[in-house]
Amino acid sequence: MTGTAVPVADGASPFAGGIRASWWYTVAGLVFFHLVVLGNWLLWLRQMPASAVLPAAPALAAAGVLLQLGAGVLLVRDYPRAAPEDDDADRHRKRRVAAATAAGGAGAVLVGVATGSWMLAVGAVAFLLTVRAWPHGIRFRLTVVLTVVLAGLWVVDAPRLSTAGTDDELARLAPTMLLLLPALSAFSLWWWDLLRELDRARQTAGAVSAMQERLRLASEVHDLQGHHLQVVALQLELAERLIDRDPAAAAEQIRTARASVDEARAGTRDLATRFRGVPLPDELANAADLLRAAGHDVQVTLGPGAEDAPADVLGPLVRESVTNVLKHGAGTRARISLRREADRWRYVIANDRHPAAGAGPGQGSGIAAIRDRIGALGGTVHVRSGDEFELAVEVPVGAGVAGVRA
Repeated sequence: MTGTAVPVADGASPFAGGIRASWWYTVAGLVFFHLVVLGNWLLWLRQMPASAVLPAAPALAAAGVLLQLGAGVLLVRDYPRAAPEDDDADRHRKRRVAAATAAGGAGAVLVGVATGSWMLAVGAVAFLLTVRAWPHGIRFRLTVVLTVVLAGLWVVDAPRLSTAGTDDELARLAPTMLLLLPALSAFSLWWWDLLRELDRARQTAGAVSAMQERLRLASEVHDLQGHHLQVVALQLELAERLIDRDPAAAAEQIRTARASVDEARAGTRDLATRFRGVPLPDELANAADLLRAAGHDVQVTLGPGAEDAPADVLGPLVRESVTNVLKHGAGTRARISLRREADRWRYVIANDRHPAAGAGPGQGSGIAAIRDRIGALGGTVHVRSGDEFELAVEVPVGAGVAGVRA
């Protein structure tokens, strides 16, 4: 089982909302199952003969259930919160967890006394122990030990569980569910911890990838600029030596040095352009992955030679249109296509629209800005809106940023 949990910070991940929702589903499931287990035991208690039940059993059981549920809710709510670096805050958190465990333990004793069952008392405590945050491996061993203890107590409680006058099926169901409670609680928390760790690993992989890209860029800039600067330094040193005895040769070396500087500038500009640009098929694949992660069923169609499409023009358009789908789409399906038609590249993205959507993005300033940019290249933009929103953009072959500047 996993170690102490780490909180999911708001905005730390594009999937943070899903992680947070998964946690609350887990919390609700744990508390609900615990309530069902206690409820089954109380139903069994009601079927016991009056002579076998303490007069104050209902009141004790009700008080115990309330303490148990309150403690369980506090513990599972506190579970995803890691101990802060502030020692005082950490002490407060530990005191809060200890107080909740103690209150829940008192509730377990009351429920156990009300039912006369050691198994129920220990099982209620077992639930509280398994939903606490533990270092790596402890929860697994604790769950195994508690399950074995509960199985032994079932044998001890067997004569009382089969008391005449009670429903035999209910008498078997209640301890069976209690026996499974520690394992189910531990598995639910392990599953959520695994989900959170996968999200953290995805974020780490993205950060490592970005760092590798920066290191590669730094290496290429070093190689490019280092070479040219060394050449310029040698040429200027030679010009300095020649300036008195051969001014013409010195001037030639200075002109050569200036040419080397121009080459360095051009090389740096080309390098920056290369790092800024992502091949368009990769851009479309990234867009499809993003839409699928948001729950869309995505279909991507690429025509022959799609890698030759102008990435500097269509790349920003792909990112902008995908953002538009995420904001305005109904979130079920989308299709993307890129192909060459004669002397033009045609990019199309379409998605289903939310029933509550109004006039839609087709009437907004975003489409107007796209029309201006694409129009400056001699391209066209077509928008179709209905049950499905479709954006179709055509640009001439060979269009690029240079064309916009011209």
